[in-house]
Amino acid sequence: MVRIFLIGYMGAGKTTLGKAFARDLNIPFIDLDWYIEERYHKTVSELFTEKGEAGFRELEKKMLHEVAEFENVVISTGGGTPCFFDNMEYMNKHGITVFLDASPEVLLKRLSVATQSRPILQGKQEDELFRFIKEKLAERMKFYSQARYTFSADELENRWQISSSIQRLRELLEPI
Repeated sequence: MVRIFLIGYMGAGKTTLGKAFARDLNIPFIDLDWYIEERYHKTVSELFTEKGEAGFRELEKKMLHEVAEFENVVISTGGGTPCFFDNMEYMNKHGITVFLDASPEVLLKRLSVATQSRPILQGKQEDELFRFIKEKLAERMKFYSQARYTFSADELENRWQISSSIQRLRELLEPI
């Protein structure tokens, strides 16, 4: 039985690598945010606005516990998921946790093209966005660092890099 939780900051490549890795392992991929949206028929942004952060985090915890019952699956969490309640401890007990570690410079490059689709980033200029990324990453590192494995996710920009990353991740997690 395989249950892999990918954690990391937004833009780290959890969905990109998670989908490709699950396909390579021939097991399902679940993006926790998408799972929540499907279950509640609302976007994460709508749920966040409607329930506030505390309400959303409660709902997220409940859905995390639900998907953690699935077997033979790769699960991509939201960037903040590990930082609330006992979520990090829970994931460590119920599967293999992998922190996708991307540098602030790489995150800036990836997120600067997504400022409109991510409400928390809207209206931020590049220097402000870079400061925001570095601050939030530093705050969350105490949670991210609790993952069983840390994996460099700086090179996920093209097919070759993704393929190479899948191979490196397989080697890191052997035997799975």
